[in-house]
Amino acid sequence: MLSRRVLSKEEESESTDAEVTKEDQDKINTFSRLHNRSKVLEEELATKQKDKEDLEELSTELELADEDELVPYKIGDSFMHLPLSEAQDLLASATTEIEGEVSTLEEELGTIKDEISQLKAHLYARFGRGINLEA
Repeated sequence: MLSRRVLSKEEESESTDAEVTKEDQDKINTFSRLHNRSKVLEEELATKQKDKEDLEELSTELELADEDELVPYKIGDSFMHLPLSEAQDLLASATTEIEGEVSTLEEELGTIKDEISQLKAHLYARFGRGINLEA
């Protein structure tokens, strides 16, 4: 839980009067780009995780299907009727692929969040309450 301290007028004016250098502006711009990129990655990650859950659920349902039955499997915009074992193989490879994509997105998001934290620490140390980095 964060506690807020009331600043005196003197302290408040000190924190907002810091001159913004080119280096500071570059860091602010970098923070903004990284913040926007992290939001995009979070949305993409949520979508991929939902797709992964759907594939896992489908895999579970296919385990209950009759082995002699042809299973409709979507390839592109079309459905093909495939033997159960072939559909399960395709589903397994799709699941492996999406797991790799989820892992890559999580790593990239983690790296970006680390960079954001470092920039936040630097910018808040430099400008105090004179800058708002919370969105």
